[in-house]
Amino acid sequence: MSAYKHILIGLDLSPESQQVVERVKSLFHNSDCQLSLVHVQEPLSFAYGGDIPMDLTEVQYQLEEQAKQRLAVIGKDLGVPIESQHVIIGQPAQEMHRFANDNHVDLIVVGSHGRHGISLILGSTATGVLHGSQCDVLAVRV
Repeated sequence: MSAYKHILIGLDLSPESQQVVERVKSLFHNSDCQLSLVHVQEPLSFAYGGDIPMDLTEVQYQLEEQAKQRLAVIGKDLGVPIESQHVIIGQPAQEMHRFANDNHVDLIVVGSHGRHGISLILGSTATGVLHGSQCDVLAVRV
């Protein structure tokens, strides 16, 4: 039995996400805790800063649908029902904090690339999730 009741698994859906999934499976496979999968996409308007004079709504929608399909595959692997798989548009660390607080999450699991130097100074999603989280955070080195 796990000491955790609700675990948020934050995935960027990169190939390294599978390492996070495998770690969750190894740690919590016989657990009765609730799992939620979350992928946060930054709005394309943030990424391009309004520099592209076109409507990116359809592209954003297509990216969101692709993310939902990828989460569904991971959800099936982990036994996470579709209603516990979430694609959220926003800033990753902030949205994971919000989701965790709103849904009584007591552990957030994210991948960490172990960056050093300038990348560490600029920050990463894992660092952003760790700082400001009101629950435990497990950073899986990928």
